[in-house]
Amino acid sequence: MTLNWFFSRTVRDAASMRRHVWKLLCHQRDILTPQAIEGLQTAMGQVEEGIRQNAAKDDLKQRMQDLEKAANKWLKPYPNASWRENFEVLLVALAVAMGIRTFFLQPFKIPTGSMQPTLYGVISENLLENREIRVPTGWARAKEWFKGASYVHVVAPEDCKVMRVDDPWRILIFNIKQTIWLNGNARTLWFPPDFGGQKLESRAALDPDKTYQKGEDIIKLRVTSGDHLFVDRLSYNFRLPKRGEIVVFETKGIERLPQDQFYIKRLVVLGGEKVQIGNDRHLIINGDRLDATVPHFEKVYSFNPKQPPSDSHYSGHVNEKTVNEWYPTWQGSLAPYFPDQDTAFTVDPGHYMVMGDNTMNSFDSRGWGQFPATNVIGQSWFVYWPLSERFGWGYHR
Repeated sequence: MTLNWFFSRTVRDAASMRRHVWKLLCHQRDILTPQAIEGLQTAMGQVEEGIRQNAAKDDLKQRMQDLEKAANKWLKPYPNASWRENFEVLLVALAVAMGIRTFFLQPFKIPTGSMQPTLYGVISENLLENREIRVPTGWARAKEWFKGASYVHVVAPEDCKVMRVDDPWRILIFNIKQTIWLNGNARTLWFPPDFGGQKLESRAALDPDKTYQKGEDIIKLRVTSGDHLFVDRLSYNFRLPKRGEIVVFETKGIERLPQDQFYIKRLVVLGGEKVQIGNDRHLIINGDRLDATVPHFEKVYSFNPKQPPSDSHYSGHVNEKTVNEWYPTWQGSLAPYFPDQDTAFTVDPGHYMVMGDNTMNSFDSRGWGQFPATNVIGQSWFVYWPLSERFGWGYHR
C-alpha cells in the first residue's frame, strides 16, 4: 500500500507539473520561437505518455526532470516572480470576495436608529453631563470595545477654544484619524468611531464660543457603533420577499431620498394591497388588522396601548392623528401619506411599502410612499458586530 501511495503521489506531481508548464507556455506562446514551443511540447508529451502508460516511478521522475530542464531552457523568466505570484493570489481573493458580496452575502452597517430596538444604529452618550463617570482603561476598556463602545476624550492642554474640527480621514469604510484644532494647534484622534452620519461637533455638543480652562474636559463621549450585519442576497433569487421580513433596498429612484444609499426597514405592504394605519397603531391590510399573531410582528405590536408611542421602543405604527393626540405640540410630519385611519393607500403591482420598527423616529413609506420591488437587494441575515445580545440571529427577524 505504501508503494502504491508513493507512486500515485508521483503521478499527481507529474500531472501538476505538466499543467503548470502548459499554462506558462500558453502565456508566452506569442513570444517564444518555434524551436522552443516544439521542445516544450515534446517534453510535456513524454510526461503525459508516462502517466498514461503507468511508467515506472524512476522512469516518470526522469521524464519530469527532462521537462524541468526544457522549461528552464525555453521559458522566459518573469521579473519579480514572487511579487507577481502574490499579486495573482490577491486578485483571486478579491474576485472571490466580490463574488460573495454580489451574489451571496453583503456586509451592511446601520447608521441610524429607525429599526430600534430590533437593530441598533449609532448611539452616543455625552459624558460631560455626568462628570463622575470615568473613561475606562485596560481590560475594562477592551470589554467595552467588544460591545461596540468607543470613547473620545479630549482634555484642554491650556486655556483654549475649539477653532475647527476636520472630517475624519478614511480608507474604504474605516476612519483612520480626525484632527481637532485648539487655538490653532492640531490634536489628532486616531481611529475615531463612526458617528452615524452626524459630526463629532454635534455628538459632543462642542461650543465654539467657549474658552476651555486648562485641564477641563472638552470632549468626553461614549459612542456605541451601529449593528453590522450580513445581507442575504441569495434567497430572493428563488422566492419573493414576505411581509414582515427586514429588507435592505437601494434608494435610487425614490423621491425625497438620497439616490446613492441603502436603507433597511421592515416590509409591511406588498404590491396590489391596500393599507391603512389605524388609530390604535395597527396596520390594516385589505381590511384585515395586523396584530402580534402575524409572523414577524410579534414584538412590533407588543406595546401597551395605554402608553404613548416613544422613541426606540416598540410602539406599533403611528399615523399623523395618533401622533398629534399623544403629542399636541409635535413639530413636523411623520406620516403625510397617512393623516388618519380613514386614509387608505393602494400599492402598485411590483412595488412595496416598508416601515421602521422605531415608528416615532423613522423616515419610511409613511413619508415617501412606495418603491419598486426591484430595489430590494436582500434580507437581513446575521449580525456580526458588536458582540451584543443581537449578535448572530439573536434579534427578531
